[in-house]
Amino acid sequence: MHNFVIRRAKESDLSALGRLGVLLAQTHLAFDRQRFELAAAASEDGYAAFLRHQMKQDDVAIFVAERDGAVVGYVYAELEPLSWKELREAAGFIHDLAVETQHQRGGAGAALMEAAAEWLRERGAPRVILCTAERNAVAQRLFSRLGFRRTMVEMTRELGGEP
Repeated sequence: MHNFVIRRAKESDLSALGRLGVLLAQTHLAFDRQRFELAAAASEDGYAAFLRHQMKQDDVAIFVAERDGAVVGYVYAELEPLSWKELREAAGFIHDLAVETQHQRGGAGAALMEAAAEWLRERGAPRVILCTAERNAVAQRLFSRLGFRRTMVEMTRELGGEP
């Protein structure tokens, strides 16, 4: 039995969402400072403003995990149209999953992912796609447990010097 509630995010959650968004950005920055350099400029207010805008979109859902009245995690999911660039039909996409460090491995991440998957399924998405940092083994184990499989590998080459 988990002692958290999964629900849609509200305007009053934006401060917590901003804090968790910066946690997510900082985590990625620690994985690869060149690839995730924008993360260095992330601010709680900036991330909260971004998610405030996203919450108003019909094709977006943001769910939070709440424990004892406090938001401890969130997932940001979106219905995306067919993409010739990505060689795929319309699909659901998970952009963000973040859970406070002290609340990880307690089931909140999996419950958030399942809430997002159900929301996408109800809207006709035939599949859900996500990307994860190469070095984020913890997240990759969670996603594998939830039935995700590897389909693409992103590779980055810096152009500032010799190859």
